[in-house]
Amino acid sequence: MRLRNIKNKEEIIENSKYIVLNPKDYKGKWSKVFNNDNPIYIEIGMGMGKFIVENAKANKNINYIGIEKQDNVLARSLPNIPEGLDNLRVIRLNALEIDEVFSKEVDLLYLNFSDPWPKVRHNTRRLTSNIFLEKYDKIFKDKKIIEQRTDNENLFIYSIEMLSLYGYALSEVSFDLNTMIPERITTEYEDKFMKKGNKIYHLKASK
Repeated sequence: MRLRNIKNKEEIIENSKYIVLNPKDYKGKWSKVFNNDNPIYIEIGMGMGKFIVENAKANKNINYIGIEKQDNVLARSLPNIPEGLDNLRVIRLNALEIDEVFSKEVDLLYLNFSDPWPKVRHNTRRLTSNIFLEKYDKIFKDKKIIEQRTDNENLFIYSIEMLSLYGYALSEVSFDLNTMIPERITTEYEDKFMKKGNKIYHLKASK
């Protein structure tokens, strides 16, 4: 997601009650951030935050953490988070560092409309490549659960192959989520792609 530069983005980010500016300090201690032992669900690449905010509203017994690396995106999304979502936090992070922030404490990971990195030479940058799957092993608490949505068929097939080879069992695999679950919490990208008539691919993987 590319947005025009926001001049006061650092001030917006630093003053948000939802941002955790020093996330690596809480590795293995995220339950203390939320003051409870509820399950922790993470979304890598939260974008403007629609998906994670609506989930946090609907599931008060789950702690949600949105990860976003782009300051301009954070500066636009953070002011739109409503008051009173004590079960939501946001961190500024490159996903390659995820195992430096979490340790055996995550229950579920959302990968929504990640960059497909279509060129073969870039396939290790995909969030379902072995490089990332090995990092996820370090952050999950017990059972490992990954949910993915994408409009990119090639990324979806790649993810099915990589997750299967890595020992994940696949369920809820859909090549058209619109027909499988028409009423659901969506992301901003999802809304955009559905208006264009694009298929939404979805899977749930567990290990």
